[in-house]
Amino acid sequence: MHTPMETPETDPLAVFARALAESATPMALSYFRTPLDIEKKEDLSPVTKADRSIESAMRAQIIDRFPGHGIYGEEHGSSKLDSPNIWVLDPIDGTKSFITGMPAFGTLVAHLEHGKPTIGVISIPPTGEIWVGQTGAATQFCGQGCRTSGCTRLADARLYTTSPDSFDAEGLAIFDRISARAAMRRFGGDCYTYGLLASGHVDAVVEMDLQPYDYLALVPVIEGAGGVITDWNGAPLGLDSSGRVVAAATPELHAEILSMTRG
Repeated sequence: MHTPMETPETDPLAVFARALAESATPMALSYFRTPLDIEKKEDLSPVTKADRSIESAMRAQIIDRFPGHGIYGEEHGSSKLDSPNIWVLDPIDGTKSFITGMPAFGTLVAHLEHGKPTIGVISIPPTGEIWVGQTGAATQFCGQGCRTSGCTRLADARLYTTSPDSFDAEGLAIFDRISARAAMRRFGGDCYTYGLLASGHVDAVVEMDLQPYDYLALVPVIEGAGGVITDWNGAPLGLDSSGRVVAAATPELHAEILSMTRG
């Protein structure tokens, strides 16, 4: 008897991942555009009570539902990384947007099986938009299937990166060469940009200096919408990746950008 493949709408892990991300929305909005004490972490990136409180609440839900699973979070570190199942959390992706009142921040949830991201959620609290991706299934945007644009040439591409400040000198020179050939380049967005890529509004994103909690949730979302996402050398993204990311609407566009980032 044929068993239908479970989808992000029916698979229990994917349903939980979506609910986990959505549970962060009311907390994030309760802190958004309110006075917050802003601290700097060791890497000098900003963090607030909102980031830490939301991640604590998300971790509590995972521990209650899946006590044997590992957790890798931006704010509270990692636990049980030897587990075959690991949850990767970014409670507020785009903290700089969040603390400056820009409604472009998101919540990211990834589920890894044996090191491979198999479920990813991008949730945008200010807009209520949410993308859910799962290996082997079509990405869902607010409950409906979505697809990348189909753009195959950099000359026709709408290219994004979050900030030129995230590149080192060599990386910025590479990005400048890539973007000089693109039809359009824009800055900002953090994880929101990758959701827009999955829905066909953006064609490519090139970034560096990302952390696993920044990029692992993006993988199932982009791939399930027909796109390609790897590191700058074309290798799959995992917990130990360099943090240099190329995401594109099609294999052809990805290969053209990769020809300029390899090495």
